[in-house]
Amino acid sequence: MLEKLTKSRYLARAIGAVNRLISERGESNAVSMADELIHNYRKLDKDQHIKFFTALAEKYNPDPDKVLKAAQSFAADPNTRNYVRLQRITESPRQELLRRLNRARAGTAAVVEMRRDLLQLLDKKPELATVDFDMRHLLSSWFNPGFLKMHRVDWKSPAEVLEKIIKHEAVHAIDGWDDLRRRLQPDRRCFAFFHPQLPDEPLIFVEVGLLPDIPIAIAPLVDKKAEAVSQPKVYKVAAFYSISNCEPGLRGVSMGNFLIKRVAEQLHAEFPSLKTFITLSPIPGFVDWIAAGANLADQMPMEQIKPALRTARDQALATLNLTDHSWAERLGGGWHPDTATAKEKSALLCLTALYLAHVSTGRNGNPVAKFHLGNGAKLHQINWAGDLSRKGLRQSAGIMVNYLYDLASVEENHERFVNGEVMYSRLISRLMAS
Repeated sequence: MLEKLTKSRYLARAIGAVNRLISERGESNAVSMADELIHNYRKLDKDQHIKFFTALAEKYNPDPDKVLKAAQSFAADPNTRNYVRLQRITESPRQELLRRLNRARAGTAAVVEMRRDLLQLLDKKPELATVDFDMRHLLSSWFNPGFLKMHRVDWKSPAEVLEKIIKHEAVHAIDGWDDLRRRLQPDRRCFAFFHPQLPDEPLIFVEVGLLPDIPIAIAPLVDKKAEAVSQPKVYKVAAFYSISNCEPGLRGVSMGNFLIKRVAEQLHAEFPSLKTFITLSPIPGFVDWIAAGANLADQMPMEQIKPALRTARDQALATLNLTDHSWAERLGGGWHPDTATAKEKSALLCLTALYLAHVSTGRNGNPVAKFHLGNGAKLHQINWAGDLSRKGLRQSAGIMVNYLYDLASVEENHERFVNGEVMYSRLISRLMAS
């Protein structure tokens, strides 16, 4: 009972601190009041987080009557005064609250922490999405890539930064310090974005291999026993093989696309011999897409898809016959790319090409493909047996893909992707015709 009473007291104090911080007096005493709010918020448990964010969602919305009157005034006379008044009235008080909270010594980190907690609640509490909207809106400004610092992470970086790289690597797990050290040797690079208010917190990082040729499999790139190549003249290809976000509270805040472009520019300046900037990427969800029927379009019926594509899809699905034997059953029975039949290989590569080239722009498109293609890359090459890990076999039948970053074409490719078109190579066209 005493513990419950103490927790209730912290919640009351946190909400009281919100009220004081958002008041007129709070503007002049923002630092001390923000510190008080952060202190009490960090004492709350998950159930109290719900009550705290519910209070923010319910009590700090714009006044509907004032919004309507301001909108009517602006519609009747769209002058500067009415425009400014409309902007001020439609902005929720929560945004000013968060700006004042950000003035605390650890304010930026606290807002990111709060959003991390909030995101864990949204599935069960969708009504809190208004609070998330305001948080993401401000965080997108505060973490604008123009404010971020890109630094190379190497073996001399602070130990706490290196530990976070190991912890947050989300694509190809780092197997301890020896593995990390190999990934930081001369023919490898790791770059991360940092925020001035969070100097020892990598926000997002990318790992790059400097190679003589385009990679077609991940194992050689992440082999911690592989010998490093320290001769820059042989570096012809920069292969981005992993990009990982470190902070869940910044989900939806765009940083990765800018990081890749900055890294490519810096590497090209450092190594003029680099001519090709490319990824070696996984295809999570590919097998699930096949199992769900391999729908080729989100917004049009199948009969409107070109007959040749429908035929290629239908023949590939018939060859795989996952309706009789699921993919999990195939793997459980010992299926492996090395022992697959030629027809199975052709069917899977054809479906991969169709999936990436024709589904990526839709709402059910592959998230990794959406990221790179939306960033201006070109679908370049699909690689059989690129990832033979258990995860790779389960998610994508071991298939990986190269997305090509031609720095002279990324803007045009981006515009085409936004308009529903994926740029892809002749190699991809041939696979879809097989």
